[in-house]
Amino acid sequence: MRNATKEALVVARRPDSGGVEGPVISLLANHFLVKFDPSLKVYHYNVEISPNPSKEVARMIKQKLVESNSGLLCGAHPAYDGRKNFYSPVEFQNGKLEFFVSLPIPTANTGSPFGEWNGFQQKQNQLKVFRINIRAVSKFDGKDLSSYLSNESDDWIPLPQDYLHALDVVLRESPMEKCICVGRSFYSSSTGGTKEIGGGAIGWRGFFQSLRPTQQGLALNVDSSITAFHESIGVIPYLQKRIDFLRDLTQRKTRSLSDDERKEVEKALRNIRVFVCHRETVQRYRVYGLTEEATENLYFADRDGKNLKLIDYFKDHYNYNIQFKNLPCLQISRSKPCYLPMELCMICEGQKFLGKLSDDQTARILKMGCQRPKERKAMIDGIVRGPAGPTSGNQAEEFKLHVSKEMSRLNGRILQPPKLKLGDGGHVRDITPSRRDRQWNLLNSHVFQGTRIERWALISFGGTQEQKSNLPKFINQLSRRCEQLGIFLSKSTVVSTQFEPTQVLNNVTLLESKLKKIHRAASNNLQLLICIMEKKHKGYADLKRIAETSVGFVSQCCLYPNLGKLSSQFLANLALKINAKVGGSTVALYNSLPSQIPRLFRLDEPVIFIGADVTHPHPLDDSSPSVAAVVGSMNWPAANKYVSRMRSQTHRQEIIQDLAAMVEELLDDFYQEVNKLPKRIIFFRDGVSETQFYKVLKEELQAVKEACARFPGYKPPITFAVVQKRHHTRLFPFEINPSSNQNQHFDENIPPGTVVDTVITHPREFDFYLCSHWGVKGTSRPTHYHVLWDENRFTSDELQKLVYNLCYTFARCTKPVSLVPPAYYAHLAAYRGRLYLERSESVAFTRSSNIISRVTPPKTTPLPKPSENVKKLMFYC
Repeated sequence: MRNATKEALVVARRPDSGGVEGPVISLLANHFLVKFDPSLKVYHYNVEISPNPSKEVARMIKQKLVESNSGLLCGAHPAYDGRKNFYSPVEFQNGKLEFFVSLPIPTANTGSPFGEWNGFQQKQNQLKVFRINIRAVSKFDGKDLSSYLSNESDDWIPLPQDYLHALDVVLRESPMEKCICVGRSFYSSSTGGTKEIGGGAIGWRGFFQSLRPTQQGLALNVDSSITAFHESIGVIPYLQKRIDFLRDLTQRKTRSLSDDERKEVEKALRNIRVFVCHRETVQRYRVYGLTEEATENLYFADRDGKNLKLIDYFKDHYNYNIQFKNLPCLQISRSKPCYLPMELCMICEGQKFLGKLSDDQTARILKMGCQRPKERKAMIDGIVRGPAGPTSGNQAEEFKLHVSKEMSRLNGRILQPPKLKLGDGGHVRDITPSRRDRQWNLLNSHVFQGTRIERWALISFGGTQEQKSNLPKFINQLSRRCEQLGIFLSKSTVVSTQFEPTQVLNNVTLLESKLKKIHRAASNNLQLLICIMEKKHKGYADLKRIAETSVGFVSQCCLYPNLGKLSSQFLANLALKINAKVGGSTVALYNSLPSQIPRLFRLDEPVIFIGADVTHPHPLDDSSPSVAAVVGSMNWPAANKYVSRMRSQTHRQEIIQDLAAMVEELLDDFYQEVNKLPKRIIFFRDGVSETQFYKVLKEELQAVKEACARFPGYKPPITFAVVQKRHHTRLFPFEINPSSNQNQHFDENIPPGTVVDTVITHPREFDFYLCSHWGVKGTSRPTHYHVLWDENRFTSDELQKLVYNLCYTFARCTKPVSLVPPAYYAHLAAYRGRLYLERSESVAFTRSSNIISRVTPPKTTPLPKPSENVKKLMFYC
């Protein structure tokens, strides 16, 4: 195997000064220009505080330190990142300084979490002393950053991260003091309100800010954001809201918990911080777990080693009768027994909700964050000018920073939609999407390639008698709708419809035997199984895994409530999904890619489009594997059918570990389909944050080259682009009305095809924002494409046109999608791989002890492989 890249990798430079195709549109972007003085020196100091404080306490220490030691700090108000770094615009008196700061914080060893053994205990322990050591690390100015941003030299120079990071900390200082920081976002009850979203969670409005190098200079990207926090209420009412089986807890005070229930409650409360309400104290406690015993059976030793019964102690000391005697207590120490009765604890405000949000909670929080462009723009403007925003303090002035309060004005371009090719059997055989939303209608037309589905079956889980009696009508209408679209779906199933109770979905063994029985009855030759369920069910994951990996057929699930009113649109959507899953395709480009980009593409030189994504488990899951998926197009020039490969890998590992093998398999499949290896490889990588660009490029480009090297003499040119949906750049239409000379803001989203590659994009590298879809709700989020490597030497116009055209070829709908299809399909395939790991009967994850840290990641469970007759189909779409 050859070593692909010995030389240091340099990220692709922009090939030109941006694209020129398409009419111009005036826009505003939520980037606020930041002017800085390149000659200003910034002094970087390392800060060590002992004993190690919490973030909140560290900030209090910094504040007191600066107030009390102005002389030693030469009058500076250093910016503090909350951890170990001070940045100052002036040099301190000495390179090494030591301070002692005392704060009124109860010390950890107050003897008992229940309260004081005598009235003087807390008063004596009120002041806690911290030692602060400050040491000079380095000093730097902004000349390198200024030269990087001006893009004057052609030489490759790295981004001066240290100066940029220092300025970022400076601009975060004021919000940090006034808000709760979550990642790069800030939240407080004053930043736009809160709303209950159910299940003990509350949505908080806040804002995101990030300092970015752009073509216009340094810019502060500010956006409104929303996240879920634990509701600050008593632990008992919290559990009533959070856990179904405890809804009626206050009516059943004698209730106890079974082992399984105790585990579920422990999982819901673990790591949450609480305070007590039976006495006055500022102390906060972290929940490590629950006691094995019920509260009425708990004893603890006092100072003299005498055993006290917990409920007696509370009666004697606080005249409080514990109500929920049969519930366990909260265990608030990692190692020694420290108990708090649940009913006396409140959940501290400002804790991010770490559990997985339910469908209802997700819907409510999305609705909270769903503002039309005009409203969102007003919110962002309000944040920038607001009392907790990035310009609210005087820190920026100290560092000679000026943040504009106006959004950046820029021009975008609107790319024209491609002409589309439909099936030969229909009345309308080609169409140019001319509606404003760029949707097209399949009225009087056939899909580009319809399939014949002669051998299929139907299984029903649950449903009322009336719902089940409507199934023949559903089959008839679906078959007719398929026929109108040029897809043949036999009006009769090969096996009589199977009616099962919903409970079957809870039993994996039984479900598998039912599916195998249907397959056998269909002579082991079943093209499709349609499954109707009365409601969403976690057994869906088992059904998909068994059907695709163990038995060997594709399935289409739908819900009984959706069969009530069979609209033509619903049936068409179902038909498109079914057609794609069994090997058909919805649409192709009328003017093939070789005719649109003739400089690079030729009909006789096939190209493969590869998409890759990694999906990680939700934040509270600290053991499940991550799932990587890679998909590749298998036809040319249509490039509208994709085969997938999925692998599980180390927990939270972002780099795709088995990429070389997966790409090799896709190239092998491509060769079997097209009889040639692809002349070029265009690779779209989803889900990578900017901090990981270089690492992903270095390791994954090497893996793709290794895959190619396994075919003798094969060295195709590779383009490697990262696709980002999770960013905070928003674009707003903007026009100057010449008659009134007023700036007009439209409460409308930017049109599909809007592309931006100037002003707010990278000063040197090859990136662009493309909004390829029509935003029906809220404010459109354009997709950010960042080319890290480009041996195919695309121009801006060529790559933008290619990506936009591909967005029209997605199989599941008749409109352009927001994400280039290879990346979209990789995302769907990774999600399917995640489903394969979710066993409905799996035991909920429990730790063997209360220790939270884990030394090594757990062993990765391999994914079951799709069966031979499924793996070449788009079963995941």
